[in-house]
Amino acid sequence: MLTIDSLSVELGGYLDPNQIEQVRHAYLFAEEAHKDQTRRSGEPYITHPLSVAGILSEMHMDHQCLMAALLHDVIEDTGVLKHTIGKEFGEDVAHLVDGVSKLSNIFQSRAEAQAENFQKMTLAMAKDIRVIMIKLADRLHNMRTLDHLNSEKQRRIAKETLEIYAPIANRLGMNNIRVEFEETGFRALYPLRSSMIEKAVKRARGNRREYVNTILIALQSALDRAEIDAQVFGREKHLYSIYDKMRSKRRSFAEIMDVYAFRIIVDSVDTCYRVLGTVHNLYKPVAGRFKDYVAIPKANGYQSLHTTLFGLHALPIEIQIRTQDMELVANNGIAGHWLYKSNDESPSGSHQRAREWMKDLLELQQSAGNSLEFIENVKIDLFPDEVYLFSPRGQIYDLAQGSTAVDFAYAVHTDIGNTCVACRIDRRLAPLSATLESGQTVEIITAPGAQPNPAWLSFVVTGKARASIRHALKNQQRNESVILGHRLLDRSLQAHDLSLNDIAPAVMKTMLAEKNLDSLDDLLEEIGLGNLMAYVVVRRLTSNPDVSGDVAMLGPLAIMGTEGMVVAYAKCCKPIKGDPIIGHISAGRGIVIHTDTCKNMVEVREKPEEVMDVRWDTEVDQEFSVELKVELEHERGIIAVLASTITNTDANIERINLIEKDAKLGTVNIVLTVKDRIHLAHVIKRIRLIKGINKILRTKN
Repeated sequence: MLTIDSLSVELGGYLDPNQIEQVRHAYLFAEEAHKDQTRRSGEPYITHPLSVAGILSEMHMDHQCLMAALLHDVIEDTGVLKHTIGKEFGEDVAHLVDGVSKLSNIFQSRAEAQAENFQKMTLAMAKDIRVIMIKLADRLHNMRTLDHLNSEKQRRIAKETLEIYAPIANRLGMNNIRVEFEETGFRALYPLRSSMIEKAVKRARGNRREYVNTILIALQSALDRAEIDAQVFGREKHLYSIYDKMRSKRRSFAEIMDVYAFRIIVDSVDTCYRVLGTVHNLYKPVAGRFKDYVAIPKANGYQSLHTTLFGLHALPIEIQIRTQDMELVANNGIAGHWLYKSNDESPSGSHQRAREWMKDLLELQQSAGNSLEFIENVKIDLFPDEVYLFSPRGQIYDLAQGSTAVDFAYAVHTDIGNTCVACRIDRRLAPLSATLESGQTVEIITAPGAQPNPAWLSFVVTGKARASIRHALKNQQRNESVILGHRLLDRSLQAHDLSLNDIAPAVMKTMLAEKNLDSLDDLLEEIGLGNLMAYVVVRRLTSNPDVSGDVAMLGPLAIMGTEGMVVAYAKCCKPIKGDPIIGHISAGRGIVIHTDTCKNMVEVREKPEEVMDVRWDTEVDQEFSVELKVELEHERGIIAVLASTITNTDANIERINLIEKDAKLGTVNIVLTVKDRIHLAHVIKRIRLIKGINKILRTKN
């Protein structure tokens, strides 16, 4: 059992006597604070913070971190104030203890509160990453003593450990802690599945031992012949890893156990590549299964060469080749070469990557609309299978599997993402939605004044891109709503020969208070979004009960096509410039434009307060979608001729779909974009000239 004396002996290996004495002082303070408390096991409560400090001492954490670990529960559980800890042990320790205390309720309540707590953890992590180190060690000791809790609590704690703490440990490169989280969490959450896989592994291990020894001897002999000094280890598969592969890759237990894994540890990077050549000479490598994480480390700082070989009887052998330093970082991540001074100018490896991740988390937090949206984005970033990409200048970016050019643009900089309009992948123009693959060079083309497209949300995969797009769209929609709301309110006021300047500030203030709004812009936004009717607002501002009728005298509202997201064009009837149109005021969406004859407007017309007279402005800068149904005779190449003809009229084809009627005739549904009715008439006229076209119909509703 760990005691403060045995901990002090262990700390003597890397801390100064004065620092060890400070750790002892923190222990005595915590012991006194917790003297009347016990754990569920019946042990004195102080055994928990002492064990947490012991876990951190194995990582060679600094004395302030160990002091904070010993004191991490005193603020919450004993009523000791942060000020008292600061006075006794210094401000750094007090901030660490306070940071850990704020995290104690993560994921123990309703979803909103859980997400709020996770945001607090993010802020604490960003200020000093030692906070999360203490929290991980705290959770690790709790998982080791999980047996003393009831089964329901065990499952809840195991679930949040697997969902949040294990991925965070992985993100920080702390493999040993991640594996223990997964193994203990799996055992508590799925005891039956864990037991069955454990028994199956024990049965399989007996059959494997001879084969593993044969490969070990063959690998060691090949390295000796090449005069390479190396250590070779067989790697055991962990239960949760086996279960996860069986579930996610839909493989049988036998298929997973048929793969033999080994690790080779050497003295230098050069030797890693020499070993790679040696093992490839010994056994044939499997094509496409070599990964060089030495030259391009993973996002969490992990470095190693990975290769898969065909061994005896064509059974696959997975080999990892790394140096002793890489092994240290692979197991302990950021704690493998701990740099705790925030002003250090050259943090290395996983520490630098951890800091970059913290910075990204802060950006996510600032741009997320609410805490639930934030945690959704963070969870996306906690489970990446990375792809490694290059900028035109050779900088390396690691992104989640399935990332697109838009994800890459936001990874470079938020402003680059917000203004991107096109991209080149390996010097060739490509769609922004194209999925990227490792090794590609991506160049983003931007344009001043460009804005994110709502459609991007359907294909981006990184949390940063998703949060940044939503944030930009919210701002864009607000600005557009305010502008439209201003037009609608001005229009209603003009019916009474008034303007906004004629409204007394006191009257406006009363109106805002009634609607629970903070400013005039908020009121205009509500009008622009269709949540408030302009004539109702004017009726209240002017104390005139009959305002709505006067607005009609001003004539229809001009639609310019530049209103953005607050003026939408109905998908049912697809209106285009030149069509007689009518507006439907839709709450939360603004104005939806329909054709005057649209069937969906029949019921809406019975609610005059939701209907608005609108017309096209003389200058409309917009392209509109329109759908044509073309009946044609089956002739070789007629679809290609049809598409070419449409393209030559400066119309753009969005979608084309062929439906066969019989052996001779077919119908083609085409969705294309045109400028107005005149442009559409020109397109139809050109299509009629094609031999084999029988009928053309513009479809609505």
